Amino acid sequence: MGSFLQTLDNFFNAGTGFLFGPVMLTIFFGTGILMTIVTRGVQFRKFGTAVKEVFGNLRKRETGDGELRPFQALATALSSCVGNGNVVGVSAALVSGGPGAIFWMWIAAITGMATKYSEILLAMHFREKDDRGIWRGGVMYILTRGMGEKWKWLAKFLGAVFAVCCVLVSYISCNAVQASSMASVLGSTLPAIPSWVWGLAICALSGVCIVGGIKKIGNVCSVLTPIMAVIYVFFGFIILILNAGAIPGAIGLIFRSAFSSQAAWGGVTGITIRTAISKGVTRGIFSNEAGVGGAPLVHVTSDIEVPARQSLYGIVEVFFDTIIICTFTALVILVSGVGELVAAGQIPVTETAAISNTAWSLALGNIGDIVVTVCLVLFCFSTIIGWCTYGETSWEYLFGSGSLVVFRALHVLMTFVGCVVSAQVLWDAADFCNGVMCIPNLFSLIVFSRIIALDTRKYIDGRAIS
Repeated sequence: MGSFLQTLDNFFNAGTGFLFGPVMLTIFFGTGILMTIVTRGVQFRKFGTAVKEVFGNLRKRETGDGELRPFQALATALSSCVGNGNVVGVSAALVSGGPGAIFWMWIAAITGMATKYSEILLAMHFREKDDRGIWRGGVMYILTRGMGEKWKWLAKFLGAVFAVCCVLVSYISCNAVQASSMASVLGSTLPAIPSWVWGLAICALSGVCIVGGIKKIGNVCSVLTPIMAVIYVFFGFIILILNAGAIPGAIGLIFRSAFSSQAAWGGVTGITIRTAISKGVTRGIFSNEAGVGGAPLVHVTSDIEVPARQSLYGIVEVFFDTIIICTFTALVILVSGVGELVAAGQIPVTETAAISNTAWSLALGNIGDIVVTVCLVLFCFSTIIGWCTYGETSWEYLFGSGSLVVFRALHVLMTFVGCVVSAQVLWDAADFCNGVMCIPNLFSLIVFSRIIALDTRKYIDGRAIS
């Protein structure tokens, strides 16, 4: 069994090496830059409008036809992407890519705001109702509805690839990996309880939420997301205030390391610029999902009056996930001094969850342990239930709505699998599946960039929105 897992891990590593190598990184950044150009820098021009749109209509019930309020759709999407990538993933980026990886994570987020905006805008343009009257959308619907008859075969093929990868991602990276992190952090807090017990508990809790469908998930996420965000940002802000003198040095280290081969951080033997870029972008994509194409699958269920307006929520989504949450995590780790413990061998470089936990405990003592444990558990759990909506839409596209009970049962089961299978194999499988999923999504953005430009001018820059 061990040799099989190692072979599988080697395959995922080789695939990820290509998917996040120079060619794909160029496509990622190139698409983000293209979306910035065709929308005339919408993430900069309309950032204030996007924030106003989100926080000015928190409880407003729109008159459009949909399952969720716009904020519920945002909360569900945020719940799906604010997971252990914001805590453990940032630690992994620092260990494998050095402090410079954080800079490239920021750059990926800045262009990613335009990318996610465009993903949602395009999905709202091509969304359609299923046989139960629920709005469905995403890459597979964009391609099959948008491409001409001559290219239907290609649209169906790429749509199927995206849908299959989306189901796998919902099972692996946004379920099993999250459950693995939950079991790990809970196991370190209460070591007497075995991981399989945590697996059963997570199965039960996620099952209660998932069985209610998109509305139940939206209701849970709209409450859970603000709570976990406020807790994390509040205590992170306290840590940064207590270590204010170390912040300029940490930020300087991030910028210096981004443009030069880096000395060891935490015992790593040395990091090239290419590695910093690759790890920063990889972990950034895993965190905010810009370029992956998953978020539009839940945003299309919004009941917003002017569908194109929902795209503005994508700008706030990426900004909050990466520029706020990931930056807090990185700065807390860098100012805490935990890197010295890693370099001294007191914390193995493979224990990325322990690195984050130790950083918080060094700053706040036992309170820090409690905060990071609670936040990581909430982050991971919200991702598990949020991504169920993504996988469900893709499953329905592939197999029809009649078999959704099978998808939900397997989704709940995978939480248990994540608690008992090697976390490293899951992480590598997650990166690989995310990378494959990006290809049809980026293709659709490039092919339909003209529609993105036209809808932006008509609905976002025009009279349909202030």
